[in-house]
Amino acid sequence: MKKRPWFLLILIMMLLIAFPLSSYGKGDWDPEQYAREVPISAETAALIDVQSGRILYGKNMHKQMRIASLTKIITAIVAIESGRLEETVTTSKNAYRVEGSSIYLELGEKQKLIDLVYAIMLRSGNDAATAIAEHVGGGSIQKFAEMMNRKVKELGLTGTHFVNPHGLDAEDHYSTAHDMAVLTAYALRNPVFAEVVRTKVKRIPWEGKEWDRVMSNKNKMLYRYPGADGVKTGYTEAAGRCLASSATRDGRQLAVIVLNDRQDWDDSAKLLNYGFTKYEYAESVKEQEPVANLPVKNGVRDQLQIVAGSKLGYPVRAEEKHLLRKDIQLPKHLTAPVYAGEKVGEINLYFKDQKIGSVPLLAAETVEGTGLLADFIRFFKGLFK
Repeated sequence: MKKRPWFLLILIMMLLIAFPLSSYGKGDWDPEQYAREVPISAETAALIDVQSGRILYGKNMHKQMRIASLTKIITAIVAIESGRLEETVTTSKNAYRVEGSSIYLELGEKQKLIDLVYAIMLRSGNDAATAIAEHVGGGSIQKFAEMMNRKVKELGLTGTHFVNPHGLDAEDHYSTAHDMAVLTAYALRNPVFAEVVRTKVKRIPWEGKEWDRVMSNKNKMLYRYPGADGVKTGYTEAAGRCLASSATRDGRQLAVIVLNDRQDWDDSAKLLNYGFTKYEYAESVKEQEPVANLPVKNGVRDQLQIVAGSKLGYPVRAEEKHLLRKDIQLPKHLTAPVYAGEKVGEINLYFKDQKIGSVPLLAAETVEGTGLLADFIRFFKGLFK
């Protein structure tokens, strides 16, 4: 008996449902395929390489969750990027009365904006977060929330929405482990933010007192995990225990997000260990690495060495190294004069079919031109040496 075409169609559809095609990234793989390699208790989690932005591990990482005080990561970076860190902030009634964790700002107390950034990242002060939002947002929490949401939109994060600067539970306030990992990596590339979150103890003035506020960082990872350098704790009854952690080892920085996790410290350490051991940073291009020698027309020399302007690499598993590919873009020849450091081309680095970065290719030295015009230019320059 001849099989009907529709039988084959149904079989194909059943296979697609049972084994869906990955749609993560362009030519990238789905990091959640490795979730079983590190069993953790977190409801959702994500591990990211800070420099490259590659997600190395995920568990339910696109599920929208309450994130508690991890919200203060974006509050801090919006405040830092406002360029107003030395401005004086006055504590309003709103900031004075806000519930939850606090550094006990007095009504009308004045603090520098930068000191309040330390207060939210080390002590998770909701009063400090509210004071920051009102100051930077022109007196309006709503306007500051719009600034927060504009930043996540700029970063291409579609699973996140904020309505307050502190992370107290609200119906329309949520994010995902993936989005918080990308946001945290972005923030850690800011030197001011990075300095704040790796600080273990900070003293700031206490207006009206004879002593300073001494703020110890609540992030236990800074004390118990080698190389830890950030970033933020969080908890509400609805959100559960949440933690953003980062660590640097051999020049590589990783960040991990765990949400609703009873074992947040242990799970974060597990995931960081996994990232450092399972992935290595394959440096495909070294800074000042010779790449080519190009012919030079009309020059005092007929060849010029071309070098890479900076290093470029990508974190990969051992079985992925062969998937990295370099594409060198250079002209067939150069025409003098060509000056040392002048960009003459670029190297593009690909992982599978996805472009992950590029570096400029530079002239290693100067090659002057020949002829009467070139001689005149050299003579003229010599007059001013």
